[in-house]
Amino acid sequence: MISGATRGIGRAIAAELHQAGWALSLGVRDPSALPSELVADERVLVSDYDAGDQDAPARWHAATRAWAGRVDAVVHCAGVNSPQPLTTVTAEEMERVWRINTLAPTLLAQEVLPSLRRSGSGRLMLLASMSGKRIRNDKVAYGTSKFAVVGLAHTVREQAWADGVRVCAVCPSFVRTDMTAQATKVTADEMTQPATLAHLMRTVIELPNTASVAELLVNCRLEDML
Repeated sequence: MISGATRGIGRAIAAELHQAGWALSLGVRDPSALPSELVADERVLVSDYDAGDQDAPARWHAATRAWAGRVDAVVHCAGVNSPQPLTTVTAEEMERVWRINTLAPTLLAQEVLPSLRRSGSGRLMLLASMSGKRIRNDKVAYGTSKFAVVGLAHTVREQAWADGVRVCAVCPSFVRTDMTAQATKVTADEMTQPATLAHLMRTVIELPNTASVAELLVNCRLEDML
């Protein structure tokens, strides 16, 4: 199950896993934005999923179970950015970003955890950010939401470890996507490519239970982690 598969990192990991032979359940708001080769493939289920809809995880999970009979891996990539700084951010903006970036993956993890436990080698990949590990700007809504995603990943990891579930918080810095199109700290050519990050994520997903990566930190530049 992959959310946010119509663009950016979600689209790249869908392409990576599809090429590797995985059966995919893609949770998206706009199926017309998916690549035609995915939509036409019988190994791909396209389901309605809106990260802002609290009932969406149950519908998507049920549709996936009915189609595939099981769930072995879940990758949550749906998310939003926010430019509002600490000094002027509104309560409405903080809540909007929290609902999409933090509450949505929490509800999805809660919903799919029984299936991942039954798998015996379930995988949960939560797209966080380097902004969830350290702060380099004043985008308070985005940064705090991604810190919370890292905390969520470690919570599920601890709770479900004994059942073979392995959880990874994926923390990239600048990735060449629509979200970073206006970035000025690094050029587009210096950014990590979505396909590169997707390849790393697939590697983590396919590792055995005896080699677990709790956090995947991927940076395109040198910086201190203090």
